Amino acid sequence: MEWIEDGQGVVSSWLTERMPESDFRDLVIDGVLAGVGGVVVFLPQILILFCFIGVLEDSGYMARAAFIMDRVMSRVGLHGKSFVPMLSSFACAIPGIMATRTIDSAKDRLVTILVTPLISCPARLPVYTLMIAVLLPPGFGAWQKAGVMLAMYALSIGTAFGMAWLFRRTLFKGERSVLLLEMPPYRRPSLRVTLARMWERAGSFLRRAGTVILAISVIIWALSTFPKPSHPGATRSEALAMSAAGQLGHFVEPLIRPLGFDWKIGVGILSSFAAREVFVGTMAVIYSVETGGKDAPELRDAMLNEKGAGGSSVYTPTVCVGLMVFYVLAMQCLPTLVVVRRETNSWKWPLFQVGYMSALAWVGAFLIFQFGRLLGWS
Repeated sequence: MEWIEDGQGVVSSWLTERMPESDFRDLVIDGVLAGVGGVVVFLPQILILFCFIGVLEDSGYMARAAFIMDRVMSRVGLHGKSFVPMLSSFACAIPGIMATRTIDSAKDRLVTILVTPLISCPARLPVYTLMIAVLLPPGFGAWQKAGVMLAMYALSIGTAFGMAWLFRRTLFKGERSVLLLEMPPYRRPSLRVTLARMWERAGSFLRRAGTVILAISVIIWALSTFPKPSHPGATRSEALAMSAAGQLGHFVEPLIRPLGFDWKIGVGILSSFAAREVFVGTMAVIYSVETGGKDAPELRDAMLNEKGAGGSSVYTPTVCVGLMVFYVLAMQCLPTLVVVRRETNSWKWPLFQVGYMSALAWVGAFLIFQFGRLLGWS
């Protein structure tokens, strides 16, 4: 990750020295490089996750895990075969949802589809990592940071199980189908196959960074830059607040202010409906535009130094934790919604997912922030 950050800094300095000062240079450095680079830096961590999931898939363990987990899954209304799609969703919810085709019961399959996006996928990792870096500066130990990350994953699993239990006792009442499985033989994982799978998924992540995230980064830069203030003496912060992105953020701020979020976070949340990891790129663009790109502090430091209207810090512990909880619970992935629409042959269930997961995310972040304020943590 440090190599990627250093490389990004070298490229940024090289472009700053060789390109004349203009809006186009700002677009390349503050928009494209800051937005895409802010997400690509998390590729090493995502590859580690893909490596371990690939070993589980290649060893023949998955079917046995489904058999072992059947009794546990049945207690929350899920089928034993639901374990494989949910485990696959740690890599990506889309293949996880497609893997539900192996579930014979229509009710069991639909419940699994509805709760699978709650499982934390790598798209959430950049958000978790960034907010943990803001919440726990370098003085804290790696085990403390790992503990926060583990808590987010535990919350995602617990919420998925809880919502499955609720759905099975309300919307999808009925008997659970019997589990029948054919056990594949154990086999030694192939290093070549595991590396090939990592290469494929890394390529998929980078293609998204080079297309969706690139396009949104350019759009966010344009919204953060234009319209420019009419008076030339405006500071960069004032210019950002008067831009289209600033106006959009201020428009949604009353809805997210009870969560402790400001208008800049609101812009990040809105932009990340296309893909969760876009949030990091969006914040990188916003703070790069605000500070001027060259010699700007790292995103973590910029967020730590961010002050609200009263001079207090914006990214308090409760805001950082609340933002992570929001992204644990929120449905912010358009490709997943498209796949759910295709698998269910209806827009009813994708819209239902957006509704119930957005409500969960808002309530979760609200409780974290308000409870933290009562304890004096904010």
